[in-house]
Amino acid sequence: MSREPMAILLRLGRCNRRTDCKMDLPGLAVAVWMFVCFCAPVGGYPNGKVRAACTSMVPCHGGSPQLSPEHTITVNGTEFKPGDNIEVSLSGPDFEGFFIQARDAEHLDGPAVGSFMLIDRRLSQLLTCGRTKNSAVSQTSKTKKKHIKVYWIAPGDAPKHVQFLATVVKKYRTFWVKIPGPIVSQPDVLSPTTPLHATSEAVSTSYPVSHLSKPFSASGCGSMKFCIRNPSNCDPESASCFFLSFQKEESSVFIEMSGPSEGYLAFALSHDQWMGGDDAYLCINEDHRVHVSTAHLTGRSRPLLDSENALEDVSWRLVDGILQCSFRRSIRLPAYKERFNLDASYYIFLADGEASEGGLIYKHHRQPLITNRLYSVTGPPQDVGGSRSPRLIKTHGALMFVAWITTVSIGVIVARFFKPVWAHSFLFGKEMWFQVHRMLMLTTVLLTSISFVLPFMYRGGWSQQAGFHPYLGCAVMALTIFQPLMAGFRPSRHAPRRQLFNWFHWSTGTTTRILAVVTMFLGMDLPALDLPDTWDTYTMIGFVAWHVGIDVLLEIHSYCLIRKVEVIEDDRVQILQSLTSAEAEGHLFKQVVLTIYVCGNIVFLVAFLIAVNKI
Repeated sequence: MSREPMAILLRLGRCNRRTDCKMDLPGLAVAVWMFVCFCAPVGGYPNGKVRAACTSMVPCHGGSPQLSPEHTITVNGTEFKPGDNIEVSLSGPDFEGFFIQARDAEHLDGPAVGSFMLIDRRLSQLLTCGRTKNSAVSQTSKTKKKHIKVYWIAPGDAPKHVQFLATVVKKYRTFWVKIPGPIVSQPDVLSPTTPLHATSEAVSTSYPVSHLSKPFSASGCGSMKFCIRNPSNCDPESASCFFLSFQKEESSVFIEMSGPSEGYLAFALSHDQWMGGDDAYLCINEDHRVHVSTAHLTGRSRPLLDSENALEDVSWRLVDGILQCSFRRSIRLPAYKERFNLDASYYIFLADGEASEGGLIYKHHRQPLITNRLYSVTGPPQDVGGSRSPRLIKTHGALMFVAWITTVSIGVIVARFFKPVWAHSFLFGKEMWFQVHRMLMLTTVLLTSISFVLPFMYRGGWSQQAGFHPYLGCAVMALTIFQPLMAGFRPSRHAPRRQLFNWFHWSTGTTTRILAVVTMFLGMDLPALDLPDTWDTYTMIGFVAWHVGIDVLLEIHSYCLIRKVEVIEDDRVQILQSLTSAEAEGHLFKQVVLTIYVCGNIVFLVAFLIAVNKI
């Protein structure tokens, strides 16, 4: 993270014509706000604290792992005795993150074996997986690396054969999982006569094909078959995208499902837009062969796969990271109580995720695609899309963007710089700047309050998977309510405690805005919203830079105007006329800047709202 933004930590002066200059606290706060926002986390786990990946070794970045790894693991020996140190090296093209473990070569799904010792603590750190201390190694930062070297210490209860595995992150969405390294064995132990377990990333990108010999086609969508596509122009014949189609054939429906996944694809029929009590169908990659199964969803728990299959004409294809499967299902299945009749209307879910090599599936790391309304797949053919973000969450994000990008930012600028500009303008009996400021701030409170309750309505309680976002959101909500309550007890203009009130009002408002921006940074990449990477991060940084730039420009202008007035006073020449002229020039400049600032804020707001709408 560059520290260049700290260069604009300016101590601007604000002077009265008859008083000494003092440090401008709002100017300093702007710089601090910008620094905090620019340093807000925008990635997954750049500090390498990835204990959540100890078992699966899959980074929580979304997307699917790459095939054909570019990086290699090497060791300085092929044999070991308990207590020996084995030098382990990971090398290849530039990468940001990594995760190294040793495991029993005959049970790669088992726990980590042995512990590690570091060589360069600037690039690597030790992690504890399970009960074994220092049993994994990861990065300390996103700094580009080409080579990592550590020592593995063989435990006293080491298995006969140990294999080293590594997950490598080239960039946020480009990573390889469980890259297989060398196998080291204890002395006098026979080498395995059959190849030991290898990971899916180590094999060819083409796998056996059952019946299917080519990709599905979007031809006929909306005319001959009911299709769900993501993105909306998806054609699985020529692009890597998610595709689901239903074609009615007398008393049955022929179903095709395709998408970029090395784990599983699934769709479910639901009576509502909530998971639970649904009829699900899964295509699961099990050791490079696809198993197609029906399942029943109970709440948010793992799907219960059915022992009996109600599907016919099952075919599949797994090539170059694209999983495809097709099957036929009768419209009515009276013998299977958990299966829904296909001649009714349902919400349709489409999900993907990781699967272990034994076929065990993991929770999808992003929201499923959900149709916006009920559909009958046996009715008139339609070509529809869906959303990966629930309406309540999209509304939550949209309202927060309106409040903290537009209303609060403009309200603060007006209060700080437009008191002298609108000093003699009144609205409903009060100074115009104050009325505009109060209206915008009360709008912010209203929008934030409405937005705050929406995630709780959607989740039905507290979300354990949202990280720090809900905690910071609660802090923002509390401070947002506190501000107008404190304003209700504002002392009169000349009261002794007015200066103390002004300081508390400013500091609370600045803290709230800092927390709000950091909270938005964290919320944009949560699975329930997940705006496009890395567009969302750079756009939010652009907004922060835009606001700080306008703030600093107006501070500098105010400082220069005051200095100009002081010079005119000292010269004692045409004082009244010159003062009026200088103030008039300053007022016009501020009004032009405010107009530009409002237009710029609206551009940023519209960009975010469009992104939210497209999810």
